[in-house]
Parts: sequence; C-alpha cells; structure tokens
Amino acid sequence: MALDGIRMPDGCYADGTWELKMHVTDLHRDVSLRVTGEIHIGGVMLKLVEKLDVKKDWSDHALWWEKKKTWLLKTHWTLDKYGIQADARLLFTPQHKLLRLQLPNMKHMKVKVNFSDRVFKAVSDICKTFNIRHPEELSLLRKPRDPKKKKKKLEEAEEDDLELEGPLLTTGTASEIIYIGPVKGSIYSSPGLYSKTMTPTYDSRDGSPLSPTSAWFGDSPLSEGNPSILAVSQPISSPDILVKLYKPQSLLDKAKINQGWLDSSRSLMEQDVKENDVLLLRFKYHSFFDLNPKYDAIRVNQLYEQAKWAILLEEIECTEEEMMMFAALQYHINKLSIMSSDNHMNNSEKEVDEVDAALSDLEITLEGGKTSNTLGDITSIPELADYVKVFKPKKLTLKGYKQYWCTFKDITISCYKSKEEAHGTPAHQMNLRGCEVTPDVNISGQKFNIKLLIPVADGMNEIWLRCDTEKQYAHWMAACRLASKGKTMADSSYNLEVQNILSFLKMQHMNPDPQFIEPITTDINPECLVSPRYLKKYKNKQPGYIRDLISARILEAHQNVAQMSLIEAKMRFIQAWQSLPEFGITHFLAKFQGGKKEELIGITYNRLIRMDAHTGDAIKTWRFSNMKQWNVNWEIKMVTVEFADEPSLSFICAEVDCKVVHEFIGGYIFLSTRAKDQNESLDEEMFYKLTSGWV
Repeated sequence: MALDGIRMPDGCYADGTWELKMHVTDLHRDVSLRVTGEIHIGGVMLKLVEKLDVKKDWSDHALWWEKKKTWLLKTHWTLDKYGIQADARLLFTPQHKLLRLQLPNMKHMKVKVNFSDRVFKAVSDICKTFNIRHPEELSLLRKPRDPKKKKKKLEEAEEDDLELEGPLLTTGTASEIIYIGPVKGSIYSSPGLYSKTMTPTYDSRDGSPLSPTSAWFGDSPLSEGNPSILAVSQPISSPDILVKLYKPQSLLDKAKINQGWLDSSRSLMEQDVKENDVLLLRFKYHSFFDLNPKYDAIRVNQLYEQAKWAILLEEIECTEEEMMMFAALQYHINKLSIMSSDNHMNNSEKEVDEVDAALSDLEITLEGGKTSNTLGDITSIPELADYVKVFKPKKLTLKGYKQYWCTFKDITISCYKSKEEAHGTPAHQMNLRGCEVTPDVNISGQKFNIKLLIPVADGMNEIWLRCDTEKQYAHWMAACRLASKGKTMADSSYNLEVQNILSFLKMQHMNPDPQFIEPITTDINPECLVSPRYLKKYKNKQPGYIRDLISARILEAHQNVAQMSLIEAKMRFIQAWQSLPEFGITHFLAKFQGGKKEELIGITYNRLIRMDAHTGDAIKTWRFSNMKQWNVNWEIKMVTVEFADEPSLSFICAEVDCKVVHEFIGGYIFLSTRAKDQNESLDEEMFYKLTSGWV
C-alpha cells in the first residue's frame, strides 16, 4: 500500500489527512472526506458538494456539529480552530426549516425560520412576515405540559382542533421565499421601532388595510381576498376548547409555564428545537410601545387575543364584574368582526385616499388621547386634599377604617385627624415611592379601595385607603400609581390616567336602562365568553337557567360598550387587562439568600417583587430605577441585584435556568430605552449585552 494510504491508530493517515464523517440530511446519505485540520469550513462544504455531484441549490446549507450543539458558520475558520477532529460527526443541513407556531390567537401557522439565527433575530424575522411591529416585545415559548394529561392522543386532538390552515411563510428576502401564494410589498418592510414618515396602513376604526386588499396580500390563501386573518378576531367556536386547554391551578403552575421561554441569545438548534416542532409565539415583555391602530391592526388583534385567553384560562385574576365587562367586550368584538368581514368582502377593491383617511381617522393609542391645549399653571404641582378612610391591617385586629383629612403632595400622603389640624404635625405620613398599588373595587357594592404596600427596611407596610365616590377614587388611584414611580401629579400622564380609571369603572356598571337591553339571542354563547370558574359558581342551577342568567348579565354590561368601534373595543380590552392588579407580573420560583423556604420572585416592566408562594402577597418590592447593577454566578446559578440605597438582593432560581430570569431583567431595561425620536432599527447588540450574560 502507498505511504499516504496507511491509516494510523489515531485515525489520521500517514500524509497528515484524516476522515471527516458527514451526514447530508436532504439526501439521507453519509459521506466521508479526507481532510486536514488546516482546511477551512468553506473548503469542506465545497469538497462535499463536489463529491455529492447532485444538481441542487446548496446556498442555504451549513454544517452543524451535533455533539457540541453548534453551527459552523464562520466559513473562514479552519477545522483546527473549531477543534474538530476525526471523532466528530457533522450534519450538512438547511439553515431554514419549518416550524409550527401557535400564535397568541391559539391558531397554528407553518413558518420557515432560520434555525441558525439567534432566537431574537428569528423572532424579528417572523414578526416582519406577520407585519407585527416591535418584535422585541415577543419571544418563543415551549408548550406547557398539563400534568393531568398522560395520553398523547388528547394533545394531538387539541392541536388539530385549533389548527389554522394557512400558507407556508418564510422569514427571508423575496429571493429566498418558497411558499404557497406570493405575499407582496410592504408586509416584509415593517419598521422595527417608530418612523415619523410612516403613512397609515390600516383603517383605525376596523383595522382593515387602507389599500386594496390585493395590494397587501396578493392571492395568498392566508387572506383569500380579505384583510389578513391575523388582524381579525375569530370567536371561540365551542366551550369544549376551553375545557381542553391547560389552565394553571396555582401561582406555582404559572411559574412553571415560564420555564419554557427560549434563550434569545442562542439559536433554535442549540436549544434542541427540531423541524416541525410546535412553539408558542407570545408577547413576553408586557411593555407595549407606540401601540397605534393605524399601523398595528395585526399587533393589536394578537395582543387582544393573548389578553382574552389569559382571562378565559384564568392565568390572571379578575372580579366577577370585571369578567362580565370582558365578556361584553368580547361579544361586541365578535359581532363587529363578522360585520367587518362581510363589509370588506363586498368592498375589497375600494380605493381610499390616504391623506383624507389620515385627517379623518380617530387616533386611539395606549400612550395618548385627547389632551387639553391649556397648559395651566406649570409652576405649581397639583395637590389632593379630602376626607379619606384609612386602615392599617394587623393580625388579630377587629378595628375598622378610621377617617382622616388626607393631603397628597408630591409623592407623600399626610393624614390629619381633622381638616382644621392640617397645618400641624400629621398623625401619619407615607412616602409612596416604590410602593405596590392594588385596586380593590366592587361597583355594585360601592367599594372603592386602594391597597398600598409601602417598602420599609424590613419588608412592606400595608395601608388601605377607602374612597367614597368613583371620582375621588380615580384621582387618588392615579396619584398613587404615579407616586409609586416617583412621579407627581404635575406629570402629563396624570389626567389621562384619571380618565382611563373612570372609563374602566364605567364599563363595569350593570344598571343600564332596561328598555335598551338586547333580547337574549342564541348567538351569545356565554360559555365561550367567561372563564369556567364563573360557570361553576352556578353549579347547582339548571344549565338553561345559568346560560340565560350569564347572558343577561353580559348584555347588561354590553350597553356600556355598544357604541365603540371594533378597534376601540380591542384597545379598551387591552387597557382593561393592563388595569388588573396581576397584569404584567412574570412569576419564578426562587430561594432567597437567608430564606428557609422557596418563594416567588415576580418581574414586571419596572420592578422586582418578592412574593409569598401560596397567597401571592408582595413581601418586598425593588424598583429598577434604584438598581445599580445585577449579575449572575453561573456556577451556583445565583442572581444578585445591587441597589443604590438598599441591601443587595440574592436568590437562586428553582426549576428554571437563572438565564431566563436574567434575560427578563435585562430585556425590560432594554425596552425602557426605546424612544420615538430614535431610528427605525433595533440595537440588537445592546439587547445581547443586557440579556446574554457570561454563559
């Protein structure tokens, strides 16, 4: 045998070459190449394609190192630099693969996604495909498993029930697109942030495209000649769907769901996601920037759908009055969605003058509304002064509320025994910076309470305020919410906050004029509009009686929202969802340093909350604005947060990688840097710096 053909014990040949084994996934074929450690990755792929001698476009293919779970994307690197030796087995596989995404509306779409991109970039491309602005607010989540379900057949049936037949969409440039039905033009150029030059793309009343439908979606089966199905809310077809879907039974269950968030800094393949796997596309960060119906019909609808399912599946708590208000809004949205679809089917080619549309459209956003042109006296900070009942709950106490003359100045409430003593020393004084503010309202019972948890050195002081009227409650509640963020009533958002609170209360009123109540119709389907908990409340009643009773209550509540346009109703639903006490809190099970038992850490857009694992009560709150830095000891998986004027906070995550918690903190801080005057592109590197850590 020739010298260069002699194989040595280490797998190398006498001439310094060795055999590299590769599997070509498209051809289901194993191939071996004679290589040296000095050959670069691009050269390996070139030699491989030449040896295969198959006429095919291989441009999307790359090498995947299975054992190390890493893509070999740096084609100029050598095998030695990557550390690849004769024992390595590489896959030559496409980077773009099919993924089944369950959208917030619970429907499934097949999408072609780049499995070699970091998840943050992959989600950004997915959102461009779906025309959803601000992709930084969304991410991918593994499907939670219901511990009660042991048979795979049940899960498959559930998925089939909710399957949305749609085209194969890809997240790439037009030249890379291989799908059923072309999707033309601007659906692929949705800006990432904010643009002053953006022209309205949707009608702000019903969310339909301003241009003719064909110009937006071509002959895509996704639209079938109508506006995108992703911008249209579809009613729940059967109450059986609610029964099948997983419902968290406790705060611990909610915490377990959050184990499933993918690492935004690593690719799908690195996290064991396989082709045709099901992942959930969800709004991960509850901080919605520049939400505007003129540009965001799909985004608004998907947000509404995520809020709707969160309420129906009892992922977030609400009172019975609030549930009826949400049900009434759902009923109204369902009716208008059907009417809107019918109207646009008949007028799908109607041209709209975009300038006239922009002038006539009513702009509804979560960040603005009708503002007064009068500036008022900007040299003084508004104050509140009124009689308010105050209660400080203590264990084993039967004492009730005590009335005080209370003044609210800056971010401080001072309580005096009477109005006449208001110039003296207050009986109690509370600084509300960093406090937890929770509403406790019952419209029918005329109860308007504000629960305050005020941070002190050893935990939280609990104080309850009781107002007499809705108007008084709205002003004091708005002032408390601003003060908790360190803002005074001079802030421009104060009056808007008051109006939003009053509007939220008005929607819950259940005493309209009986002559205007609609007759109960069969299309209302109350079992699909309220969560199972409120159906169980009437378990001893006859089914028909329950249906009529709940239908009547929903129709009563509907009178408060019946005049709203479709898009306004969706926006109101989202606003009402944001007003719930538990909104935006992501729970994780953790053990705090010095603590003996497992507790919950709650993360929101602006604070960390230490919570009781069983009751959900806040024990201590820390604001991000007071944070100096945070870091992770990756060896012992401990997160440490340092604050400006408080002791540092350290905790170890239970049942979830601390990387997930680290990413939530960094992600919210990244979102807080967004501004309307910045350019349209996302600073991806800044996101990775804040969220990836030293992994």
